[in-house]
Amino acid sequence: MNSLFAQLALADIHKDVARNIVSLLQSQDLFDDLTADPAEWLLAQKVEDEIKPPPYRSHTPIIDRPFEDAEWFNAITWPFKHWQASRFSDGTYGVWYGSDSVETTVYESAYLWYRGLLSDAGFERMAVVAERKVYSVACNAALLDFRKAADEHPDLLHPSDYAFCQSVGARIHREGHPGLLTQSVRSPVGENVAIFNADVLSNPRHNCQLTYRLEDDQIVVEKRPGVAWVKLDVASFS
Repeated sequence: MNSLFAQLALADIHKDVARNIVSLLQSQDLFDDLTADPAEWLLAQKVEDEIKPPPYRSHTPIIDRPFEDAEWFNAITWPFKHWQASRFSDGTYGVWYGSDSVETTVYESAYLWYRGLLSDAGFERMAVVAERKVYSVACNAALLDFRKAADEHPDLLHPSDYAFCQSVGARIHREGHPGLLTQSVRSPVGENVAIFNADVLSNPRHNCQLTYRLEDDQIVVEKRPGVAWVKLDVASFS
């Protein structure tokens, strides 16, 4: 571990990264199961607006306002509030993941969707559709640069065993570094960031909506409805 950190440089990052999250294509009306009359939906929404608490205020309101800007809350804050095990976390702290491009997020999220949720639920041989939303998020930080470290420490890019990466993440979290930059495991030319401090992220903006379709032995990803953009063979998911 010490030899790994001794050879690291810093990557001074000031650019947008892509964040891919689960989403719905259209917002659900929260009152449509109470009445079929659209006029009554509007009345219910008006009542809700009058009685709900005032929006939370902060110096980064687009991120921190939970009532009015839930989408932006999900784009950045969610993994820091809802910890789960991942490549660089054992589940005792949160890590936010982003990529250098939308396409890299597709490779990463499609693997997790198939190997995680679908396989665990026994749906990997069924036709399944999922909707995703991608945000562009500004990242401004000096990140530990792991891109060349995998040559001597191949477990940094192990496809399924996260033990070594989690030990790396534990040290980064303990020492207070904002995050790291590394090669993508799923996309041969992509790069990912793993962020441990939400303060280096800002200005989330909607980038695109994606639809994932599991069809036979492929995941077909659409940017436009009915038009295939990326096709991934699930047999390649090691």
